[in-house]
Amino acid sequence: MTQHGDRYESTRKSWEDIWDKASLEVELEAAAYARAQATIRAYLPYLSKHDAHLEAGSGLSAIVITLRELGYNVHGLDYAVNALRASRRYDASLPLTAGDVHRLPYRDNCFGGYLSFGVLEHFEHGMLPALKEAYRVLKPGGVIVLTIPYPNVIYRLVQSRRKRAGAGTLADDGFYESTYTRRQLVAVVAEAGFKVEHCKATSHSFALWGLGKLFRAPGYYKTNHLAEGFGALLNRFLPWAFNYSTLIIARK
Repeated sequence: MTQHGDRYESTRKSWEDIWDKASLEVELEAAAYARAQATIRAYLPYLSKHDAHLEAGSGLSAIVITLRELGYNVHGLDYAVNALRASRRYDASLPLTAGDVHRLPYRDNCFGGYLSFGVLEHFEHGMLPALKEAYRVLKPGGVIVLTIPYPNVIYRLVQSRRKRAGAGTLADDGFYESTYTRRQLVAVVAEAGFKVEHCKATSHSFALWGLGKLFRAPGYYKTNHLAEGFGALLNRFLPWAFNYSTLIIARK
């Protein structure tokens, strides 16, 4: 789809391949990691148990399942049908829909919350079109919760090494991925019409995971105690230098 950029379809195909090789059980384990739980605790107070919420780009539905087990009415949407089928094999009762975040198959003002975790950075045309759709389907006063990768010190080092090696930036790959600074992210969320309530640096331990074995534990992108301890210090003293991602919470 040209209006979405040359790498829209290649990125979409990459995600379908990723979900074919992934395991929902492993994704659920990752949702219980300390860094994931810290993020969940940060945004849960903004979600009501009396509203329906949408996770747009839900993949194998690990967060949908996790939040539903906590009593939240969360629906999932993804364009990777294979991921939705795998989710349904795990739990046939999950409320899941195949669809595109740029053309949500829902009426206006129908959700109390819109959740998006590491999704909108994968569109080379930017996140504004998807954010406008999020705004449309949210009720007045509804909340949007986003996590987006941040161009931290480690990320910039990796980018610099790739350039020196002639590999280009990560955004030059067929699988498109970008990062947003705090200012850029707040600006685009506000441009979509939202009022930003909270902006938080997160996942410092996972940024350290990218440095290699010293900070890794056996398992799926699992960090060790050294990464958790050092990450906690970075979160306290250098929050916007070594955070892997930014959590932003805003209202319609």
